[in-house]
Amino acid sequence: MQIWCRVAALAALLGGVAGCGGGSNNSTAGGGSAGGSGSASQTITVKGSDTMVNLGAAWAEAYMKKTPGAQVSVTGGGSGTGIAALINHTTDIAMSSRDIKDTEKAQIEKGGGSLKEFAVAQDALTVGVHPSNSVKKLTIDQLSDIFTGKSTDWGQVGGAPGKIAVLSRERSSGTHVFFLEHILRKGDSKGTAEFAPGVLMMPASQAIVAELARNPRAIGYYGLGYHDPAKVQAVSVPPAAGGEGVEPSEETVLSGKYPISRPLYLYTAKEPDGAMKDFIEFCQGPEGQQLVSQQEFVPVKK
Repeated sequence: MQIWCRVAALAALLGGVAGCGGGSNNSTAGGGSAGGSGSASQTITVKGSDTMVNLGAAWAEAYMKKTPGAQVSVTGGGSGTGIAALINHTTDIAMSSRDIKDTEKAQIEKGGGSLKEFAVAQDALTVGVHPSNSVKKLTIDQLSDIFTGKSTDWGQVGGAPGKIAVLSRERSSGTHVFFLEHILRKGDSKGTAEFAPGVLMMPASQAIVAELARNPRAIGYYGLGYHDPAKVQAVSVPPAAGGEGVEPSEETVLSGKYPISRPLYLYTAKEPDGAMKDFIEFCQGPEGQQLVSQQEFVPVKK
């Protein structure tokens, strides 16, 4: 069971599909369970956010251990991929690190579904740089300028002169969408700012952290659960221009002080019942929320 969960998380990062179901082969998308039977032996398929895939695998492993006969298959691919699978009836549950779009909700309803949203964790988008970088704080305006290409040299934002190497998650990622809307466009729903053409799009948060650890000129963003302080320095971000910088942590997310925080969701295309309902309640319950903390995300409430 444990091996399958780890394979699922790795496969998600490589763009593949693997089962997380106690040794049985659950690699077929949908698993024949969309719309579910409600029995304890039902295979539950979960797909989507790469930010959440390790957390999803941890939930699946723990749930299967306590629920004999339960099968949970977890794969990544990005929030957009998970929501598309929900629309196409090829997954039971979509993991998403962004709010679902009105157009996506409309597609679910057009297909006869009724969207249900479940907040299961909170996250702090961490902005990281190489440990040798002298820049310890960046405002949202400065971050927007860096990622849109207005600022291209570290000397423009208080660092030692040198070209900035900018890293981003790829476009199918909910993390990419959230950062675009809340940092580059500063929360303006009518904003048109885009990532600069030279930004390097990375397939996973681990890839960004690995590049930041080796490249003294790089800057990138990723979920708090992927931060490794031994390899990467987190940049503090003030809630308002001129304010004191706030570092990402469980405490600063729960207090509302850290300005780049977001909820993490599970979405279904109908009111969940049977095993699917039981699994979601497990994720939101005490044991599931303990796993949220263990995976270095932030519980829904504490």
